[in-house]
Amino acid sequence: MAITNPLYQLLGKSPIKPLQEHMTETVRCAELLVDFFQASLSNDWAGAEAVYDRICARETRADELKKQLRLHLPKSFFMPVSRSDLLELLSVQDHIANGARDIAGLMLGRKIMIPQAVSEKGLEFLEASILTAQQALKAINELDELLETGFSGQEITFIENLIEELANYEHNADALEREIRSQLFAVEAQLPPVDVMFLYKIIEQIGELADNAERVGGRLQLLLAR
Repeated sequence: MAITNPLYQLLGKSPIKPLQEHMTETVRCAELLVDFFQASLSNDWAGAEAVYDRICARETRADELKKQLRLHLPKSFFMPVSRSDLLELLSVQDHIANGARDIAGLMLGRKIMIPQAVSEKGLEFLEASILTAQQALKAINELDELLETGFSGQEITFIENLIEELANYEHNADALEREIRSQLFAVEAQLPPVDVMFLYKIIEQIGELADNAERVGGRLQLLLAR
């Protein structure tokens, strides 16, 4: 929603729309990991590389949006949030895109396939982490409405509920991470030790997608509390 409050137009262009656009790109990066995993599970590394290229293109777009927002964010503007808070929120959002690129890059570089014994739970875990990021995007997309109401009224309650749901999604991803670690532990003796090391690293990075999405919610909570 475009901010129509004339004070915003008079005292400075709102940075909320580019912040939302950046978050959208970061989440799209994460969503592409599902296609990447499905290609890797089929041993289709040409297809996986094509998806990786798409992830990199999205991540590059997110970086450009981040750069432009940092360069053009007014030193002062009429908003109930500080410039430093918005820059910190932008930085946390960016970790999601970087994480998606790193996961795909690591798997592609070593052509790591998820073992069949953990592939089903692994995809469920990935989807849970992506769902957490999507929930964070929902919350970010409410920021313009929040500014319209002057950080007051029912909109605050609505966003607080979104953030609470976000925490629940992250907790679910945590539980799935523990499950897949247990499954991998049960079969790791049958796998090359180096592959096992990288598989645990990939699991950790997928978990960090959900963690960083929850941190977006944490930064929003701080904005609400100011």
